Amino acid sequence: MTSVGLTEAAVVAAERADGALGVYLTRFVEQAREAARRADEELARGIDRGPLHGIPVGVKDTIAVADGPTTAQSLVHDRGWWAGRDAPVVARLRAAGAVITGKTTAMEFGCGLPEEDKPFPLPRNPWRTESWTGGSSSGSASGVVAGMFLAGLGSDTGGSIRMPAAFCGVSGLMPTYGRVPVAGCVPLAYSLDRVGPLARSAADCAAVLGVIAGEHDGAGATSCHASFHASCHASCYDTGCGEGLDGLRIGVVREHHFPADGDPSLPGAFDEAVSVLAGLGAVPVEIRLPYWQETITTTFVTAAGEGLAHHRTALSRHWDDYGVAARGLLATGALISGADYVQAQRVRTVAQRAVDALFADVDVIVCPTASVGAPPFTALADEAGHQDHAGVFGKIYTPYWNPLANPVLAVPMGRTAAGLPLSMQIAGPVAGEAAILRVGDAFQRHTDWHRRIPDLSVTAAPRARAAMGRGEHHRGEGIATQPDAAVTVRSLLAAAGLPAGEREITGFEAAYLAQRPAVDGLFDVPEAGDVRPVLRPDVTVRPDGEELV
Repeated sequence: MTSVGLTEAAVVAAERADGALGVYLTRFVEQAREAARRADEELARGIDRGPLHGIPVGVKDTIAVADGPTTAQSLVHDRGWWAGRDAPVVARLRAAGAVITGKTTAMEFGCGLPEEDKPFPLPRNPWRTESWTGGSSSGSASGVVAGMFLAGLGSDTGGSIRMPAAFCGVSGLMPTYGRVPVAGCVPLAYSLDRVGPLARSAADCAAVLGVIAGEHDGAGATSCHASFHASCHASCYDTGCGEGLDGLRIGVVREHHFPADGDPSLPGAFDEAVSVLAGLGAVPVEIRLPYWQETITTTFVTAAGEGLAHHRTALSRHWDDYGVAARGLLATGALISGADYVQAQRVRTVAQRAVDALFADVDVIVCPTASVGAPPFTALADEAGHQDHAGVFGKIYTPYWNPLANPVLAVPMGRTAAGLPLSMQIAGPVAGEAAILRVGDAFQRHTDWHRRIPDLSVTAAPRARAAMGRGEHHRGEGIATQPDAAVTVRSLLAAAGLPAGEREITGFEAAYLAQRPAVDGLFDVPEAGDVRPVLRPDVTVRPDGEELV
């Protein structure tokens, strides 16, 4: 097998199925072919750059690649941002001999939803094209399944690596916060954003992480925390791959993860996955995750506040050019007070300490990634056109881990009653990638869920309309609001200079009423009363998106 052979197979796969799946925003066919020829020539001369030498890799279109513009799948984003430059993670892939095949589809700024009336490809799930891939690293997940590349880069702020990995039936790794530089990745929430790999297996994720991890040696990146900087080297991530699990203590989480309206196949699939790990010598221990609702609320408050800080000027000037869901999430930052944001960071610190304490008794933690399979496009939005947090998004369990620094790996573990992938999260202590990759690799050596391939001959199905388009799809009628909430929401949006339409304002009022009790609940955490929040990292984001330590 040669790199040219692998790359040509990837090109053929894209030509055959990308029109139906919407994996790529931009393909770099000739550049990839040249990189593959160069890789084969080097390998023939005995020059081996490592496990990624000659391997086709796709890159999410929020991450800068010198070969083409970064659009963040948005009409608003400046096409000159990082133009002609590789993000550090991409430069490291090239230095390791990887073949960059193109920019993969994403949700707008990492927080939108599929919108068919935008001039971007609509990412569809290879297992069922009327269903979503998950987001926001949509194309990076579905492209792996479809054979268009062997690994993809994604980013994760609220689950954007692990959610599409779960819905597409691949493996996805959110590394320890700060483990991988995020310079050259369009920011959403600076203290949550992480970059990581998606691939078929945990072992493949380990190979990619070994290349992209470590401190960036130039201006413009977050880097490993000082407490574990010494461990940021390429060889540490796959040292456990291939080993057994004798005596490994696995914390098993069930609370909050098995709702009555979840998929009926989930409990059996999860029990079987835990049984596989136990059969390999692991010791299951039933545990509870502390501050469950408070930590999830912290993710929402942090992402909304930091997202609006980055986008407020552009939103006020180009409101109609943003997608409905993206502007809906970003604008909710106007409904969050400074006190709310600070309290969320205090609770974040308390939750991190509590989770750190769990790892004194267990080595890793496992739980479902979601209680449902890939949803149809029509199930994604509420009546205002925003993410339906009371529906599908309330059954996705990735956001709990985002305000924490811990690494989390998602691996496929079964199928829904309808035959769609189900997934398990494996979380580890801070800087504990080797442990979770060891568990994921051991699980995958004794199961074949990650090796299953959809029938791509059916991907040419008629294109169903996506969840929503622009404002004409808003339906504000029938949403109950309270007069004082209406006044508050209108005042806050106006103060931020956000020109939301009447129907959108009605949706914001309903969201405010629904979310306010959870935000107020952050102030009911007594342990946070005297906590000085630890804000990670010490970073300033400049207007051009570059970050300075």
